[in-house]
Amino acid sequence: MSSLDKSTGADQDEAPDESAPDNPHALTEAALFEAFGGVRGLVETTVPGLVFILIFTINQDLRSSAIAALVLSALLGVARLVRRDTLKHAFSGVFGVLVGVVFAMVTGNAKDFYLPGMLYGLGLSLAYLLSAFAGWPLLGVILGPIFRENLSWRTRNPGRKRAYVKASYAWGFIFLGKAAILFPLYWWSDPTRFGWVTVALKIPPLLLAVYLTWIFLAKAPPPIDVIAEMEAEEEAEEAAKAARETATGEQPDATPAQAPTTDPDQGDDTAESRLPGRHRR
Repeated sequence: MSSLDKSTGADQDEAPDESAPDNPHALTEAALFEAFGGVRGLVETTVPGLVFILIFTINQDLRSSAIAALVLSALLGVARLVRRDTLKHAFSGVFGVLVGVVFAMVTGNAKDFYLPGMLYGLGLSLAYLLSAFAGWPLLGVILGPIFRENLSWRTRNPGRKRAYVKASYAWGFIFLGKAAILFPLYWWSDPTRFGWVTVALKIPPLLLAVYLTWIFLAKAPPPIDVIAEMEAEEEAEEAAKAARETATGEQPDATPAQAPTTDPDQGDDTAESRLPGRHRR
């Protein structure tokens, strides 16, 4: 990171560790872990498919393999709920496995257990590529709220936008390459071999994409904490409002200037003294 980037980060208000740009490597790593579920998320997306193909390899029974994968996925989801983890990660794995089980049971083909995930990966790769080409990189839309920068990188942080574009292209091409391997195998390979190849290609491409994202973002300018800016603006508005209320509250208490009063008994004398040719007796 250049000295200009460092000075930019130093100019920002000091914030808690999760939003401070002092350590971009740690900040980026934490954001990526939060977005993609961390090591536990990788396990939850891989183990059910591994159990499915393992049992199917042993007994060639689609029903028992599907039930075992679904039960294991449900247990992992329940464990997340017990730990009060993010509901998104708790239900996404269960939903994915459930859809795969439905596909496989309806068609009677064990390879269809992996078909929904393949279609999802292909669609995701196209979304990454098209969004990056259009100047709205999908990775920036996903990670912006986690970095507390929302969409400020599009107009206020061009260096960070370029990093999101590069990272989105990386995700798109990596998942597109994975699809280029799996779809031919889906048509030409037997279910057992196809299942093992699918499981083997589950984590490495994801780790590569996350690693490249970490490199791009760690070298990019730090995120602009728009949440902190909005909170500061709200505090400033409240302070100004309180100052106005204090000023207006003191106004009625001030004693207005009044004209000097005169004694009623002296009023006539005063008036008479102002007439020409008349003197007070």
